Amino acid sequence: MATDEKPVSDQDGEHGSLLELAILALIVGAASGFVGALFLLSLEWADRFRNVIIDWSHSKGFAGFLAVSIVCAAAVATAAWLVSRYSPHASGSGIPHVEAVLNGQLPQAPFRIIPIKFVGGLLAIGAGLALGREGPTVQMAATIGHLVGKVFRRNWPDCRVLLAAGAGAGLATAFNAPIAGAIFVLEELVRRFELRVAIAALGASATAISISRLFLGDTADFHVEALAHADAAARPLYFVLGAAAGFAAIVYNRLLLGTIAAAGRLDRWPGGLRAALIGAAVGVLAWFVPDLVGGGDAITQRLLAGRETFALLPIVFLFRLGLGAISYAAGTPGGLFAPMLVLGAQLGSLFGQLCQLAFPDLNIQPEGFAVVGMAAFFVGVVRAPLTGIVLTVEMTANVTMLLPMLGACFMAMLVPTLMRDPPIYDSLREQSLERERLRLGQQERAGMS
Repeated sequence: MATDEKPVSDQDGEHGSLLELAILALIVGAASGFVGALFLLSLEWADRFRNVIIDWSHSKGFAGFLAVSIVCAAAVATAAWLVSRYSPHASGSGIPHVEAVLNGQLPQAPFRIIPIKFVGGLLAIGAGLALGREGPTVQMAATIGHLVGKVFRRNWPDCRVLLAAGAGAGLATAFNAPIAGAIFVLEELVRRFELRVAIAALGASATAISISRLFLGDTADFHVEALAHADAAARPLYFVLGAAAGFAAIVYNRLLLGTIAAAGRLDRWPGGLRAALIGAAVGVLAWFVPDLVGGGDAITQRLLAGRETFALLPIVFLFRLGLGAISYAAGTPGGLFAPMLVLGAQLGSLFGQLCQLAFPDLNIQPEGFAVVGMAAFFVGVVRAPLTGIVLTVEMTANVTMLLPMLGACFMAMLVPTLMRDPPIYDSLREQSLERERLRLGQQERAGMS
């Protein structure tokens, strides 16, 4: 009899612990949704402020040109200084650091990373760097999850679950995509199905969206007109698009890592100076082409609405490709998702318009190819197909292109895998671990001396 009663008791305790964890996950999601919504609203204000300054500067001639360059340089330099001085782990996306913490490879950063990520991301993205809003929201929300666990005196396994759930809530808030946020946790962050993590991630994403939509509204991030289902004759073209996205993803990954390595070799230059030069260069670009700098949501929306000029698409694609790599090398807070979605939409739209010219008898909508391109390029870079597909569907509120998306994402994942190109977050995580080893080595040498 005693043997039969013990499992029941253990099970009741486990269920009680899970219920407490689920309630804490709801708290994490609510806090993450509020902080994320505040960050997104601040970014909208910063974008408007940057455009106001640029419009004003055009009436001041060369003095206005200098003013924009100096303001952008100062903003980016300040963001980089905040990171280097107070929270080095706040640099870049933050997702590789969250993955390393979940894997036990790095300790969780101090809780001051939340304001540093918020202010630094606002300054960097607001200055026009081609960085994504999801990097700051994911890392801030993950830290909120860990903080809630500490406040309620949970052990590390529970704190780990709440940290992961917070990261998913941060992604959900950034793109108004609750399902993608929960899937992202399982597919990219922990890379296996864990029941406790799944329950916490679903709860945190649900409450994060419930809170954030009070401030941001219920509409999808992008508006797409009704798209026709792809004809059977046109479906093979989506496989070709996926292969093209896979090769483009390889170029993107290597360019990004190469640019970061090149910036790292300038170690004799102060980090603030490097960031200031990048900020000044982005300020110059913003003065001439203000619509092409920043996170890039407006660019994606124009592509999905079919308002981009075909002849300019290759030029704009290369421009954003280089700008994204240089922006990330500045060492400020900022993510990769949003810039990747811009590039994917550009690649898909360009491919769709070429197919429209080559196969006039087929019912081809370049806007549909742009939607598929967003998912395919993301999958090629990150190697997280479920996240990429669901994220694109939720952001565009469109399921018509789901079947073509599957074929394109299949090829976009196959090509870089066969070419032995690692997923970008794996490479960035290895860089983070190497920097941490170097930092600890320097501390040990300083202690010995």
